[in-house]
Amino acid sequence: MEVENHFDYKRIEQAISYIRTHFKNRPNLEEVAEHVHLSPYHFQRIFKKWAGVSPKKFMQYLSTSYAKKILKQNEVSVAETAYEIGLSGTGRLHDLFINIEGMTPGEYKNGARQIAINYSFAKSPFGDILVASTTKGICHLAFFNDHTEAFEQLQLEFPNAIFKQAKDQHQDNALLIFNNDWSQIDKIKLHLKGTPFQLKVWETLIKIPSGNLSTYGKIANEIDHPNASRAVGTAISENPIAILIPCHRVIRATGDFGEYRWGKHRKSVIIGREAAQKNYLR
Repeated sequence: MEVENHFDYKRIEQAISYIRTHFKNRPNLEEVAEHVHLSPYHFQRIFKKWAGVSPKKFMQYLSTSYAKKILKQNEVSVAETAYEIGLSGTGRLHDLFINIEGMTPGEYKNGARQIAINYSFAKSPFGDILVASTTKGICHLAFFNDHTEAFEQLQLEFPNAIFKQAKDQHQDNALLIFNNDWSQIDKIKLHLKGTPFQLKVWETLIKIPSGNLSTYGKIANEIDHPNASRAVGTAISENPIAILIPCHRVIRATGDFGEYRWGKHRKSVIIGREAAQKNYLR
């Protein structure tokens, strides 16, 4: 699958990492471009092609003040916000059509014994990914830097499964979102290995609209466990499905983005791009 601008991602991640590390010194375009070994003109061009906005505008979306503004706008519940925006016809709430099915207690306990899992490697605007699926749906989608380590992590997650490197329709449907193709989004199914509490948290994350943000406390309230922010944070950190279950959209109440299973700089990049797309579509 050809994914637009994939090969620019590493440099963009490096640039954003540099800017966030040195933001107090207010690095200019020339300084950031030099850090990623590009001319200012070329850096500006590929950045805008990838993100849709200039580096300066993009960094505004990654600021604490912007995050707080978005959080303040979302005082209603995550679910209410999602459905309200969905009815407005923006077409961005593709997440709501994703269906979750949990593995049976027996499958969960036995490490998915005898379950056949197909897996394949693909490219995305946010780096290389490993995607895996059972006959019922996507069970794993993760960013990686090393093919061997990525597959070993998949095996650890499902120690008793039967693996085959192969693509299938579940994977094809899911990967279309990286090309901004939502035509098959209602056909995306997730087949997840998790506790009832984890599944409840992950299902709530799916209702956060693209370009919006929530907090651990708000998610805890959504699932009727207002004092379980820490447990919610743990469930979010164990989310096995990148992007489709958008754990990157959950940040701290202070506006700080916090950690991310696949790297805090990647989290910043994803949030920034979604914010840019949301503002572009207004």
